[in-house]
Amino acid sequence: MSDESKKLDEAVDQALLNYENSHPKSLEIHQQACNYMPGGNTRTVIWHEPFPLRIVEAQNAEIVDAEGNRYVDFLGEYTAGLFGHSHPSIQAATREALDGGTNFGAHNHYEARFSQLLCERFPAIERLRFTNSGTEATMMALSVSRYFTGREKVLVFRGGYHGGVFYFGQKNSPINAPFPWIVAPFNNFEATRAIMQSEGDSIACVLVEPMQGSSGCITADPEFLKALRQSCDDIGALLIFDEVMTSRTGAGGAAAYFGVTPDLMTLGKYLGGGHSFGSFGGRADIMGLFDPSRNDALVHAGTFQNNVMSMRNGIEVLEAIYTSEMAEAHYQLGEQWRRGLNRMLLDLESEFQVIGMGSLLCLHPVRGAIRSLEDLKSADDRLRLLLFMGLLNEGYYIARRGFMSLSLVLQESHFRGFENALEKVVRQIESIS
Repeated sequence: MSDESKKLDEAVDQALLNYENSHPKSLEIHQQACNYMPGGNTRTVIWHEPFPLRIVEAQNAEIVDAEGNRYVDFLGEYTAGLFGHSHPSIQAATREALDGGTNFGAHNHYEARFSQLLCERFPAIERLRFTNSGTEATMMALSVSRYFTGREKVLVFRGGYHGGVFYFGQKNSPINAPFPWIVAPFNNFEATRAIMQSEGDSIACVLVEPMQGSSGCITADPEFLKALRQSCDDIGALLIFDEVMTSRTGAGGAAAYFGVTPDLMTLGKYLGGGHSFGSFGGRADIMGLFDPSRNDALVHAGTFQNNVMSMRNGIEVLEAIYTSEMAEAHYQLGEQWRRGLNRMLLDLESEFQVIGMGSLLCLHPVRGAIRSLEDLKSADDRLRLLLFMGLLNEGYYIARRGFMSLSLVLQESHFRGFENALEKVVRQIESIS
């Protein structure tokens, strides 16, 4: 082991020990939770070593842990927390929905307007249906694609994440839904085209994220997506864009940004205004298969799919808060801030860089172009941990893996404070490594 590697190990051990010593209440809650949940956890992505923060309160752009420490939230609930933790319009819409009563067991008066707003916002969606999560939306989009085409196989990409049972990291998750998967290399169209030509008659659909969020905000090349569109047309397969994250990219989501129209799209996260939400939609002829007035209609059930909380808040989101104009401005804000962070990191001669699209960003301890998961193999995860712990110590909360999702309630002072904290932490890391 080199001296540099030994120093990094020692720094990581010290950072974990300091965290443990300064978070006794979070540890106590964690140990209690371990008696009833495996690892004290019910959502894998929010766990981190040595044990996770326990948050007891959140207001605006801040969260507060069990010890009373305050953190500026740059994670933004993995894109779902676009409006912060206490947006007055969201709270008012929630109260209105509650005052009208919940769980009608019938069609409610919100869903027609919400569905109209979604179709108007995203040109690729002619008709849609609601679900409770992005995972469910993916499941339904894949299932209807296989039925519509009469084919079995689903082509996905290495590094893709499409929900809890649709993960294709360095290797497929062992609990993925049992579809017949074909896994192609992301952003490598020549290899993908060869697969599509070979398997063409059996491929029902191609499922792709315009930006691979969970793998670190790896953006698709525009020509890659355009070529996928053409190849799907050539072999008669459907193209599905997973826009659970990227639908907040400007006014029309990533499909509009890249100028590529998929046959189906999946949505989720922020569009429910902080409540559980998912949706899938697209071409009217495909979605028409779910029309219950048809004798041959496909059945799509789910108790909370049209719950009044998500429907009412979804209207508030699209009509009053995240308008097309706001979506465009927020995208540009993120682009500008990312460029500024990268300039600072270059000046520091740091190993870190920031990639992503608009308000969705990720810090990586690796230099050079990042076009696929393969380009991150050289990244030292110890550096990620030191960055995460260092920013916590400075009062800033991001994902353990370096992911950030900017909310609308972040102020200029928050951005400048984060920049100063990042510079300080990076300098500390560079002095070790």
